Amino acid sequence: MPLLTDFTRYDEAQQHCSKQALWALFDGDRDALNIAHECIDRHAAGPDRTAVIVVRPDQPDELLSFQQIAADSSRFAHLLAARGVQRGDRVAVMLEPGRMFYAAMFGAIKLGAIAVPLFMLFGPDGVRLRVLDCAPKVLVTVPEKSQAVTGIEGLTCLFDNAALRAELSQFSSQYTPHTRASDLAIFQYTSGTTRELPEAVRHTHAAIVTLMLAALYGTGIRPGDRFMCPSSPAWGHGLWHGTLAPLALGVTIGVYAGKFDAARLLQALADQRFTNLSAAATHYRMMRNSGVASRFRYGLTKLSFTGEPIDTETLHFAENTFGVPVCSMYGTTEIGVVLVNYPGAADFVVKPGSLGKPVPGGKVAVQGPDGQPCPPGVTGELKVWRRDTWIPTKDLGRIDDDGYFWHGGRADDVIISAGWTMSAVEIEDAILKHPDVREAAAIGVPDALRGQIVKAFVVSTRQGDARFVEEIQTRVRTNLSQHEYPRQIDFVAELPKNPAGKINRKALRERHAIAMPTHHNLSPTTGA
Repeated sequence: MPLLTDFTRYDEAQQHCSKQALWALFDGDRDALNIAHECIDRHAAGPDRTAVIVVRPDQPDELLSFQQIAADSSRFAHLLAARGVQRGDRVAVMLEPGRMFYAAMFGAIKLGAIAVPLFMLFGPDGVRLRVLDCAPKVLVTVPEKSQAVTGIEGLTCLFDNAALRAELSQFSSQYTPHTRASDLAIFQYTSGTTRELPEAVRHTHAAIVTLMLAALYGTGIRPGDRFMCPSSPAWGHGLWHGTLAPLALGVTIGVYAGKFDAARLLQALADQRFTNLSAAATHYRMMRNSGVASRFRYGLTKLSFTGEPIDTETLHFAENTFGVPVCSMYGTTEIGVVLVNYPGAADFVVKPGSLGKPVPGGKVAVQGPDGQPCPPGVTGELKVWRRDTWIPTKDLGRIDDDGYFWHGGRADDVIISAGWTMSAVEIEDAILKHPDVREAAAIGVPDALRGQIVKAFVVSTRQGDARFVEEIQTRVRTNLSQHEYPRQIDFVAELPKNPAGKINRKALRERHAIAMPTHHNLSPTTGA
């Protein structure tokens, strides 16, 4: 019987895709399903193949096989059990992609614990906010992060060092998971997109099944692809679309570890003959700005991006360099991917700049304030039909006469910079910890490279000189995260407020658009 992976055309997707057909791609069912088994162990049963290619700056590529990850993660599951971790306990993993990362992530999932990926650049405040929210029993990280993670009550830290690796080697390389599809498997943080402080979206093992809609039709993954996603697996795109989805289909993936370098990525795309690339729009911009893309020969046949709109010049660069259209993939961590451009589908016309059309069986609408559908060309709020109701995405958009969707900007105060989703409230909270800051507000402002950057408005009796600016930026980078600091700071006498006394960020965005206020920039750093 044909599987969904046997079909590549748009019309075939509409005809054959169904819940039953998605489940047919897996070994498990609703009574017995485990993400680690589906992504790793079942592909380790036959001849050994490469599962992950780890690309690092100034280092040779590291190849990890399905069999190696299967054995490592089984040992880690036994180690966690020996340390008292039980089913349902949270295990936080704050590591760069590499051998220990996959051992810890899939080991926790095999055990029936809940894996919680955390971004490596988080400082003490960023880590503490998330640890206090999800209360992990164990956190796995590198020794260099000890100061950021120690001293949190009830938290056991395991450091990736020789002692941990020696301890792991004492355990069995075999572990049989026993989880149901409805059991929780992963907590994924959204950087405060659904409330004022970070909140984890809770995913069950069954999430791997619905994830296939994004894999098959958003990134176009099929068995035999060599798939690269340079986004960090601490975030939704890098974990779900860049790691779990392709591995579940037995596809070799490429990941990027360490400080991002566009030239190094381009070299890896050529050297490893990747055929499918899914990245943030900023990754494509940085590849364009590197000036070295023409030095290499590529084998890419499918391209996709997500996280933010892509500018026209970068779109043209990618299509001219790699020879295939760049396909948008739209969704959120909470609702998943809902609009795609069906990469690899010969009968689907990709409209540059559009969000594409709904995934098979999906219902997406553009609605006005009255909840009625907007006519073509009229901007409204993008909503998704789920559980017999329309769920708002907090994004604006429009639909054209051909049924393609187009993005119309954010409808809330979330800041998206270089593909990272950031909470204005969380950044403001970090700024306000400076003793000389009285009030603070953060917004996103346009930036040619990153799409948006963070701009802060600060109220203080202290003079807003360069030293003060540096202190604020350093404090946020050190205590919250390396990528969430304000690259522009304006010192103001007061902040605009709404009648309820809340900061009016809309007024601040309008102020930035119509005026040229004095601001302070820190030189941009690389990374995406």
